[in-house]
Amino acid sequence: MNLALDKDKLLRFQSLIALFLLCVGLSILSDKFLSVSNLWNVMRQISVNICISTGMTLIVLTAGIDLSVGSVLALCGAITAGLLKSGIEIPSDNLYIGFTVLGASLAGILTGSALGALNGWTITKFKVPPFVATLAMLTVARGFTMLWTKGFPISGLGDTFLYLGTGWFLGVPVPVWISVLIVLLAVFITTKTRLGKYIYAIGGNESASRLSGIQVNKVKIIVYTIGGALAAVGGLLVTSRLDSAQPNAGVSYELDSIAAVVIGGTSLSGGRGSVLGTVQGALIIGVLNNGLVLLNVSPFWQQVVKGLVILLAVIIDKANSKND
Repeated sequence: MNLALDKDKLLRFQSLIALFLLCVGLSILSDKFLSVSNLWNVMRQISVNICISTGMTLIVLTAGIDLSVGSVLALCGAITAGLLKSGIEIPSDNLYIGFTVLGASLAGILTGSALGALNGWTITKFKVPPFVATLAMLTVARGFTMLWTKGFPISGLGDTFLYLGTGWFLGVPVPVWISVLIVLLAVFITTKTRLGKYIYAIGGNESASRLSGIQVNKVKIIVYTIGGALAAVGGLLVTSRLDSAQPNAGVSYELDSIAAVVIGGTSLSGGRGSVLGTVQGALIIGVLNNGLVLLNVSPFWQQVVKGLVILLAVIIDKANSKND
């Protein structure tokens, strides 16, 4: 009995234990790791992944996946930057529509929401596996990003927009505040609302959920819409921080997102996990990335290490599922 309780406690806190050990090891290997400036830099970088991973968590809880978040991030950031920089011109009517920071940002978020909704609709309407549907969207969104930007960065977006990614509020970077608000909202949805209960129910047993009267297709579309919107928020933060919308932005971000979700204890089979666990996973990925850079590890080896960490997390998830 005691062994079972100890095992449950260990599984519950395994992400925090791994994060603590990782921080201890990096602080020993690099004297720059625990500096205040570096820690804030890590938090600012992690904020983007937390935004994306929060949406990914909701999707994975329904036993789905979204491989398009990196490309959606790039497209939404590019659309926001383009509207902010050049607006919309209609020469035939001698018309020019300018955009404020708020208007351009909302346009980017609405674009992400629409793409996410399209993912959800494709998956539910045509019974396309989430892996295939979102892989197709990955390619489509990346192509539209190239068409929109013509392959060139869109820069010089103004100080007001820059504040989103580089500003400070009450001594804390603005991106951190944004990610905290998103996490709190997601925690509320998953723990206190009917939608949250439906998400877990669908991931646990979709057939039983249908028989109990849950509108499974509607819930899935909502979840993918939220995932697209949060990917767009990540795109705004990345574009603001760089003061530039890069055509190749967001490449491999979906891997970091999935890694954060799995490392945080959310099962790829759906129905088990939490947003707060994903935050822990994002912290581990962010600290690991930062530590490898501080230790001057080759970017190629960084990819190898990250891939092995993801593989290990999936193996642990499968082992835990068998023991349940």
